[in-house]
Amino acid sequence: MSNMLQSNQNAMASGQMIVRRLRPVFAFLTIVIVLIAVWEGYKALGAATGNKVPFTGFELPIRSDDTSMPHVWDIFQALFRPARRGGEDVLLIILTKSALFTWREAALGFVVGSVIGFALGVAFVHSTLLEQGFMPYVVASQTVPLLAIAPMIVIWGSRLNWPTWGSVSIISAYLTFFPVTINTLRGLRSPDPTAVELMRSYAATKWEVLWKLRVPAALPYIVTALKVSATASVIGAIVGELPSGVAEGLGRALLTFMYYYVSGPEKLFASILFAALLGILFVSLIVQIERRVIPATRRLDE
Repeated sequence: MSNMLQSNQNAMASGQMIVRRLRPVFAFLTIVIVLIAVWEGYKALGAATGNKVPFTGFELPIRSDDTSMPHVWDIFQALFRPARRGGEDVLLIILTKSALFTWREAALGFVVGSVIGFALGVAFVHSTLLEQGFMPYVVASQTVPLLAIAPMIVIWGSRLNWPTWGSVSIISAYLTFFPVTINTLRGLRSPDPTAVELMRSYAATKWEVLWKLRVPAALPYIVTALKVSATASVIGAIVGELPSGVAEGLGRALLTFMYYYVSGPEKLFASILFAALLGILFVSLIVQIERRVIPATRRLDE
């Protein structure tokens, strides 16, 4: 009898675990369905009122014609048609290859930027002079438009014989390091001062205090910054591909299909969809790492 009860309890626990893991998937699908309904509902409203706001006579802010807002099913059908006339590769294959190429650039920039951001956070927490001297420049670096910096990085990279995609990764790292720096610094300062003093009373060195006390306490802050940086690295890679002349990434695909927007708007929307999915998958990867590294009771978003 006890074995039967135990097995029932185990089955219930496993069922609850499966439901808990599938809950984000259900929530994501629900939001997607709602967005599709809103999109198609807006198109239906525009078709019924002649692109007018009901009972006012004012124009709708966005025209609901098939050029401005193609049907959702037209966008998905375009994924399974050749991207170009006379071409063999369907749009889905082209965008998948482009997304993988862009993700390689973004992943490298993400790693480099995260390491730089962590190193700066460690340096600042150990030296107030360094923080006061360099923090204004770290903040100011994020106020310069990316479109102004990207061409310079590409030109410098070509003179140093870097691969073009390497320059794009540097642009991704540029967007990645800032949130990691700020959150790492905040996390490293989060331990209770009495805990720091206790470590020092045991003659612990700065490095022992760092790795045994400060870094474990800072992990939730660092992972939160990595989630932000994951999407920023994808944006940096896509924007960096435009002036660099990279022909394989999502940036070039977006630019190409933008030129042919009037004749095939659904292709541009499909490219935007892939860019969004790439960012979502990257953040999901960081979330899975977080769940394996940080207990649920210490996560900042739970």
